[in-house]
Amino acid sequence: MKPTIYDVAREAGVSIATVSKVINRTGKISEKTRERVAAVMEGMGYAPNLVATALSSKKTFMIGLLLPDISNPYFAELARNIEDRAHELSYNIVICNTDNHVDKEREYLTFLQQKGVDGILLATGLAHPESLGLVTDRQLPITVIAREVPRTPVNTVLVDDFMGGFLATSHLLELGHREIAIIVESMDLESSRQRLKGYRAALEEHNCAFHAERVAVSDFTVASGMEIAGGILDAPDRPTAVFACNDLLAIGTIQAARSRGIPVPGELSVVGFDNTFLCGIIDPALTTVGQPIRELGRQAVDLLHKQMSGEEPARQRVVLLPELVVRASTQPPLERTSAVK
Repeated sequence: MKPTIYDVAREAGVSIATVSKVINRTGKISEKTRERVAAVMEGMGYAPNLVATALSSKKTFMIGLLLPDISNPYFAELARNIEDRAHELSYNIVICNTDNHVDKEREYLTFLQQKGVDGILLATGLAHPESLGLVTDRQLPITVIAREVPRTPVNTVLVDDFMGGFLATSHLLELGHREIAIIVESMDLESSRQRLKGYRAALEEHNCAFHAERVAVSDFTVASGMEIAGGILDAPDRPTAVFACNDLLAIGTIQAARSRGIPVPGELSVVGFDNTFLCGIIDPALTTVGQPIRELGRQAVDLLHKQMSGEEPARQRVVLLPELVVRASTQPPLERTSAVK
């Protein structure tokens, strides 16, 4: 016979109300009592009725996570860190892939609300005001990750994309490169616009002219990066370096160079952005701008948790700093290397 809440209370020497508070994580209970009740529940194999718990506490302990594409290593790593932190706080994660489609984003936001999630983490590049209105109008806690959403009352946790673009471009300039192309994702994304601004700022600081024809816009996949980079590398005035605004685009650039017999970094230096695990696998290992992916995930969950618990105001903005991770895909341009010899 399955143990009941009454059995747990009797075994732990507390009231049924105290057991209920432990289950629902409500009320003022000493940590010692909470641990004792939890130990008894585990020892007896007691599993509370989640439906009844949700009805009584008005909480489901579920968080919705919207991603554009979990097959992208950056979002896979982000999701893992979010799940780890959420599990520490006794929440379950429901993952939804939007494929960067506005309609899917709206459908999933509606679906998650119908399922009664306690909050939503939005890591898509869309986050349209109309879509966010579906959530904010109902005062459902929401945190947007790695994206800026101006004039919208939501929590945001992001990386300083301007600084990331500046670091990547400055690294190439300090190596001696002057002909540097940049491949950005959709210019509808604030992160793309900020990385491009960082690129331009670094050029200006090093008295290097900005050329609009050095800017290319790509989808966020390896295949797209390979195609766009191919056009850049086939141009008569081929650059000596490429800053690709995510690691997948950078890998596509290396593949495009390899297919044309252009050695990396011998004749082309490449810098990415994100610092996913792929950076150490690709040959040559990829120099990239590292995002603090673990901290992004933890901060986002913590902000959402505080809002769901009523501990924080509706909107906070947390900006984390990126760092340059130098590997083997960058070196001084060929002419400078020859001159040294």
